[in-house]
Amino acid sequence: MKFTKQQIKEAMKLYAVTDQMWLKEGETLVSVCGDVLKAGATFLQIREKDLNPEVFAQEADELQALCRAAAVPFVVNDSVEIALAIDADGVHVGQSDIQGRDIRSMLGPDKILGISAGTVEQAQAAQAAGADYIGVGAVFTTSTKANARNLTGNALQEITNSVSIPVVAIGGINGKNLHQLSGSGVDGVAVVSAIFAADDVGEATAALRAQVEEMLCHG
Repeated sequence: MKFTKQQIKEAMKLYAVTDQMWLKEGETLVSVCGDVLKAGATFLQIREKDLNPEVFAQEADELQALCRAAAVPFVVNDSVEIALAIDADGVHVGQSDIQGRDIRSMLGPDKILGISAGTVEQAQAAQAAGADYIGVGAVFTTSTKANARNLTGNALQEITNSVSIPVVAIGGINGKNLHQLSGSGVDGVAVVSAIFAADDVGEATAALRAQVEEMLCHG
């Protein structure tokens, strides 16, 4: 399925990034992500650093099928090879992954390419490398990436102003601080624990989606 630029921009609103460490007894990534999608997540990325490639590919394949049924974009973290093997909608990579590699050529023109950035220079380089969107952070303190530095509100706005492609904020975002991103120019938020660590992932997703919509209206 090919998503238009406008559809990708709209899909940035509530971008869920998986983390199986939060799974409770009897749950699977597929079952939990099914609830997350039903409750209003607009984009899904599988990011499971501790899974071996074979298991990762199987989980990714199942999640891609789930997202396709929901008409929600799905990307694989880091592995272009797995993304292509399962015909995922795309891939999300870091700055180190684009050094010396033409990820856009590897993916082809119809796949979604997301690239992480933390500075104006990185954001512009990502756009030049053919990114469809940029993940910018960490905007708040996060336990997901121990070495991530916080961006100031001004720095975030400078980044969003420097590129013409969608920007999704990531890093420590939750229901209590999300409103602080209002006016920053971001197109939405990417969250991990704010959804997957919740007692009720569906309820958490629905609440965050409502807050994102409000933040974007006032932004």
